[in-house]
Amino acid sequence: MRILLAKIKEAAFSVAPVAAIVIIMYFTPFVSLSGAELAAFLVSAAMLVVGIGLFDLGSDLAMSPMGEHIGSGLSRSGKPALLLIVCFVMGVMITAAEPDLTVLSGQVSDMVKPIVLIAVVGAGVGLFLLLSVIRTLKNKPLPQYLMFFYLALFALVAVMILRGGSGFTALAFDSGGVTTGPITVPFIMSLGIGIASSVGRSKGAENNFGSIAMCSVGPVLAVVMIGAFSTGGFRYELPDYSVSSKIGVQVLHTLLDTVKEVAAALVLISVFFFILQFTVLKLPAKKLSQIVLGILYTFVGLVIFMTAVKIGFMPVGFKLGTELSTGSHPALLVVFGFITGMATVLAEPAVHVLNNQVEQVTGGAVSKRSMMIALSVGVGISVALSMIRIIFDFSILYYIIPGYILSLGLSLLVPGVYTAIAFDSGGVASGPLTSSFILPFAVGACATVQDVSKIPFDAFGVVAMVAMTPLITIQLLGFRAVTAERLRSRRAMAKILSADDEQIIEFM
Repeated sequence: MRILLAKIKEAAFSVAPVAAIVIIMYFTPFVSLSGAELAAFLVSAAMLVVGIGLFDLGSDLAMSPMGEHIGSGLSRSGKPALLLIVCFVMGVMITAAEPDLTVLSGQVSDMVKPIVLIAVVGAGVGLFLLLSVIRTLKNKPLPQYLMFFYLALFALVAVMILRGGSGFTALAFDSGGVTTGPITVPFIMSLGIGIASSVGRSKGAENNFGSIAMCSVGPVLAVVMIGAFSTGGFRYELPDYSVSSKIGVQVLHTLLDTVKEVAAALVLISVFFFILQFTVLKLPAKKLSQIVLGILYTFVGLVIFMTAVKIGFMPVGFKLGTELSTGSHPALLVVFGFITGMATVLAEPAVHVLNNQVEQVTGGAVSKRSMMIALSVGVGISVALSMIRIIFDFSILYYIIPGYILSLGLSLLVPGVYTAIAFDSGGVASGPLTSSFILPFAVGACATVQDVSKIPFDAFGVVAMVAMTPLITIQLLGFRAVTAERLRSRRAMAKILSADDEQIIEFM
């Protein structure tokens, strides 16, 4: 109970900035939130705190250990083919049931059928999780893989645009962000750590990270292929983001839908894990009971979390985007986007999982505080840039191509561990709160500044921006650390040389 209270306290500090921003905006003349909307948001914020606390505890007890035991157990079994098959199947199953992807597919159901989007994205994650495991086993540098696949990705994007599928560009890059959500992140990261430790490479921190980075590429490639080979057009209709559609008698409906989504995710993972447990892993009963308890905590926490964002955060995010974009103050929209982006990433549950694992694996060399600052600044910048794109109506490729060229170029200048952490962080930062608060905010702004037909081109892509900017900010953090270390080495060498010169003078 003491651990749970500590988790809830930490979650309260994370959610407080977002809640404070909405409360402040309620009392300003820029936004006309109703009392019912504010009340729904505040109740949802309280639920969010409890949900994040329970999820974090469940992740520590179940999701992370499950991934690590599967990775290490199958690696030691001496059956690499079985390991690769399991990784592919797990990648597909987890992604198919990831709540983030469900939220996104529901908002774009008029562009592509949800079952088609989920199936194709799941296959992309499964294939690239398999490739990530091969990279770890062969001890290959992550930047080589990333450069190859991103070059292939941009080549496919060019083909897609030439074939008239440019409307899928933003959705494709958004798909790469939402697939690495609160269930996927702890499992895949721990899977990579377990494999790296079992093959004797756990001391090389770079091998412990990079799986999320690889799994973020697969969905983008998959959706780009849909756009490149799609022969028909697409249409988009604005979903009902009103609070009235989520409260009252609809609360029970929303809750039951969320229970189904989360249960589907956890049942798939749990059943597959227990099959492996009784056939390969054979963990002791004490460890197994801890994992079962953790699964229950994770289930309850995610149900509360996802219900909260649907009832309060999604409608209020859309309303803020609509209200702030009304009038002649576009700068206000950009500034609010930056502040909201910085605050929102603090409440992403998977971010805390990543930061804890980074600090543990790097032995404190990369602290949770420095990670959080880099992520907050990066996400804030990404949302602000997305608001500028909505105002001036231009393609996301004007951001994405230079951004990835810069991030891949930085990967050649910083230690590999920073590159792996940075690309993992990009996928982690774009979690359920981004798709349930920031995306509706962008949709509301675009519907007002432009029109509904522009939403697939200008509003979608904000998740992709949230996933991209941390790649740059965290690698810049690594570049600063490398530069500081070199300066310290030069100063130490200068002192040694100076001392030697003094000894020579004294001797003479």
